Amino acid sequence: MKKTKSNISVCLATLNEEPDLLGCLASVKDFADEIIIMDGESTDRTVEIAKQFGAKITITKNHPIFHVNKQKAIRQAKENWVLQLDADERVTAELRDELLRISSDTNALATDYPAAYWIKRRKMFLGRWIRKGGHYPDPVIRFFKRGKARLPCRSVHEQMEVDGALGWLSGELIHLPTPSFSVYLTKDNRYSTLIGQELLQKDPGIRPLHMFKYLFWIPLTTWFSIFIRHKGYEDGFPGFVFALFTGLTTVNAYIKYWEAKTTGAKDVTKDWL
Repeated sequence: MKKTKSNISVCLATLNEEPDLLGCLASVKDFADEIIIMDGESTDRTVEIAKQFGAKITITKNHPIFHVNKQKAIRQAKENWVLQLDADERVTAELRDELLRISSDTNALATDYPAAYWIKRRKMFLGRWIRKGGHYPDPVIRFFKRGKARLPCRSVHEQMEVDGALGWLSGELIHLPTPSFSVYLTKDNRYSTLIGQELLQKDPGIRPLHMFKYLFWIPLTTWFSIFIRHKGYEDGFPGFVFALFTGLTTVNAYIKYWEAKTTGAKDVTKDWL
């Protein structure tokens, strides 16, 4: 049976996503009119898997700010609506139905309708869904009218910039970023490297007061906010570990900044990329 046109382009940036990509693309293959992959020179089976789903694949240089390649993929979209995903995310049936309802409504393209939508994410960590700690619903702007939203590509923390109003969807994205703690540590090492590069550009300083701020105060207050204030303790041991290592990301980033600062290095990311 021929698939009904959805008017949706699904866009991803990838780099060695073999463990995750199959599940992601399987969750969109039944409704996406096109799948666009911007691949940062993967050395595993990422491209092979993408080809199995008929994706339009472009090989490009990997960039320290991974939003750069995401934005490149978004620019290639041809359909009226764009769904931007990460390889470790899955579209639920409820979310799929919402996306199709909007994309099939010609009135939704009018200027008095939202230009983009917030989507809730449900995150898995150490085998448990994280419901507390201020990390649910973890909303992200991922579904938007083509040409109405973009990633500024200045920071690892940024959300989409949108030309127009924002709406909310009730369906969720499933976020499976860390199938094991070892994978979490690998990803967090990369993430702290990008934050370390931002610190190198901002250059907050390496005097004792600065060290206290980044090595003690920010990690401690981060842990307290996640685990105590936002009731991360209700997520049990995974909630404690998540709060602890979220704070330690700042420690790792500052040490990388300190190392670059004291050795005269201009780029924290050189050993990663």
